[in-house]
Amino acid sequence: MTRNPRARQARGASHAGEKHAVIVGPVAHGGHCVARIPVGPDSDETRVVFVRHALPGEEVIVEITEGTDGDRFWRGDAVRINMPSPDRVEAPCPYAGPGACGGCDFQHVAVPAQRELKAAVIREQFSRLARMEVDVTVEPVPGDVNGLAWRTRMEYAKTPAGWRGMRRHRSRSVIPIDECLIAAPNAIDTATAGDRPVLEEVHGRGFSVAADGFWQVHPGAPETLVDTVIGMLDPQPGERALDLYSGAGLFTRFLAERVGESGRVVAIEGSREATGHARSNLADQRQVRLRAGSVDRVLAHDFDESFDLVVLDPPREGARRKVVTQVVDRAPRAVAYVACDPAALARDVATFAEFGYVMRELRAFDLFPMTHHVECVALLTKSGSDLR
Repeated sequence: MTRNPRARQARGASHAGEKHAVIVGPVAHGGHCVARIPVGPDSDETRVVFVRHALPGEEVIVEITEGTDGDRFWRGDAVRINMPSPDRVEAPCPYAGPGACGGCDFQHVAVPAQRELKAAVIREQFSRLARMEVDVTVEPVPGDVNGLAWRTRMEYAKTPAGWRGMRRHRSRSVIPIDECLIAAPNAIDTATAGDRPVLEEVHGRGFSVAADGFWQVHPGAPETLVDTVIGMLDPQPGERALDLYSGAGLFTRFLAERVGESGRVVAIEGSREATGHARSNLADQRQVRLRAGSVDRVLAHDFDESFDLVVLDPPREGARRKVVTQVVDRAPRAVAYVACDPAALARDVATFAEFGYVMRELRAFDLFPMTHHVECVALLTKSGSDLR
């Protein structure tokens, strides 16, 4: 569940294994908190250390896991807690903690406090990247049990002996596990599911999805996001909508129903497999046009017309400037942006602002409890316009 670190050239002597007493600072984007240690015994300068398994305000012993003399920052684990935060709890999972499974970041944090940490990260990203001060609350959604038993799709690794496991944080090594506590009881193992499509239901509508294709993994996510996006946009009969990064057609379906046969929905998705599922899922919606292809390339050559509404649901890196400029060229009255990374969202919101589009509403949802991930939905409209 974690990416392997990029290979990089050492910049001097390694400090991995050193231990330092620190007072933990604020939470940072990525599932860790910021601490500072002196650069040298006689120096007033400090070096940033990104510390996992800690909480703001705690006094801990941090063990350096990555860091050399020339690095701008180091990484570490809180291996001893000298003064715990009142928000600290015993991790429910035996595989969570320093040197263990890298799938969860916040097992040591009470669930309500996890949401406060995620809200703090969203606020910090918007302040730093978009020069905006936002007031946001991370909302729970139905479908988990105290932050556990929610993940409907799992991708397990294998130990050299063939046992099911999970990778250590920023490592290729695999820890054998008996049970993942964030996995739903009927979770699909995407590595063994094969080509069999999975049937999902959202507000009584059926969706066929590839077992290893994109679909929200929290059971409460699809309906929550559909209700939020459609509620923000308030599509009207006869309107024209663009659904970008449309996947298997989740938002497309509900946009089409709202704009009706007199309206039009164009859905663009990079995956041909997902577009194939969307054709099946939307076969009864004649006002829908599906196109498989890179969003920026398709918009560069086709559908050069005005649209009333746009749904953006890009991958983690965000829509980026090229797609944002292509969206504003279509002069929509409203854009609903669904984002799994607050940094990418903040950067793209700043780009929209250059073209006169203002963020009118921001909501955040705890679709990934026990991890640092959070889902946001932002509504953007042209400055000075009146949204229904």
